[in-house]
Formats: sequence, C-alpha cells, structure tokens
Amino acid sequence: MIRLFPRLPPSSMKVLKFGAVWCPGCLVMKPRWKEIEAEHPWLKTEYHDFDTDKEAVQTYKIDHTLMPAFVFLDTQGNELLRLNGEVEKEKLVSLIEKYKDQ
Repeated sequence: MIRLFPRLPPSSMKVLKFGAVWCPGCLVMKPRWKEIEAEHPWLKTEYHDFDTDKEAVQTYKIDHTLMPAFVFLDTQGNELLRLNGEVEKEKLVSLIEKYKDQ
C-alpha cells in the first residue's frame, strides 16, 4: 500500500517563544500559538520558560517586563524580528508567511 502525503512548504525560519507561568499575556498567547502551529505544521518553534531556561533568556536578552517575547530567526540563526506582548493571530500568520523562506 502506498500512502501519499501532501507536500509541506519548506520552513527555514524558526520562532523562539519566551514566556512564564506568572505572565498573563503568555497564557493568552499559548492557545493562539497552538492554533498557528496546527495550521502550519512545517513551522519550527521552540518554547523557553523565562524562569528555567536562563541560557536562552540571556542569549536573546529577554526582558521580563516585555513578555511574552517572540524572536524570529533565519536559517543561520540570525534574528529577523522580535515581537513582545500579546500579538494578534492574523499579524503572526502574516509575518510567518512573509519570513518563511528566510
């Protein structure tokens, strides 16, 4: 039996998501990102907890007063853009589409 799967678009970019359990905006964004990730299964994302992943927090200079934070990276790991706070789903999807081949 041969199974055919739809071809997924390549995902070069990655989104780093920074949050914390004490951050109200982070709790708002969690289900929003879950929807986006379900609709874009090719998208690479990583979640980093502000309180436990200190190395990533320091590497990307995440400020606890500007959370949640979303860092878009290109294929070489260079920062394309950074968003902070609650971001509308439509804006995130638009940016993902814009930068997906970076």
